[in-house]
This record gives sequence, structure tokens and C-alpha cells, in this order.
Amino acid sequence: MPDPIRTLTLSEWEDRLARLYERDDRLDVRRDGERYAPDEAVDAYALSAHAEALQSAEVDGDLWGTLADIEEEAASDEEAWAKICDFYLGRGCALLRVTGGDEPEEWIFEESLARRLGLLD
Repeated sequence: MPDPIRTLTLSEWEDRLARLYERDDRLDVRRDGERYAPDEAVDAYALSAHAEALQSAEVDGDLWGTLADIEEEAASDEEAWAKICDFYLGRGCALLRVTGGDEPEEWIFEESLARRLGLLD
């Protein structure tokens, strides 16, 4: 099984986001020569609707709500995120880390979605 953890720089992350579009609640990668409506653009907020869990400076990932959803408890934010990562990675999801920002930026996606979007290639 390939490594389910991928690290991107902040500029790589921004480039990947700019290449995505959302149509009819489906995310996909833009293709050269195709036309896309302005409302199909994807930013971090739109992408968050497709993530299993996240911690981001730009988007509220509701750390404690996610922890409650998986029926876990923690004493700190760090412990909570570690338990969330363990839960989702143990179920075949992929973790995407973004480096170079002021705050931690980590996103968890279902692995096939992450691969289709080019986030793990």
C-alpha cells in the first residue's frame, strides 16, 4: 500500500487548489482546453466539504466536534488531532500536510478522492 501521508509546500497546495473545480457536488481536476464557470472554482472552504477531517488556519475544521463524532476524548488539541488521524488513517484515508504556513495545515481525505484530485500523486 502506498504511503497515505503526503506533504506539500504552501505554494504547491495553492496550485493544486487552483486546478480543482466542483460541479454538481463532484470535485475534479481541470483539464487543459476545457471551459469552467466561475462558480465552479474551488477554494479551501469548498474543499472542506469533501474532507473527512481537517485542521486549517483558513477553515474551521471543528476539531472537538470531529473527535466527538468518532466517540473519542482527548486532553489537548494535539491529542485530539492525533486520535482523529489514527481513526481515519486506520480506515484507509490519506493525510495531506501543507508546510510553510503560520499554523498547522492538515487535511484528511478518502484515499481514492485524494488520488483522483492529484493530491497524493
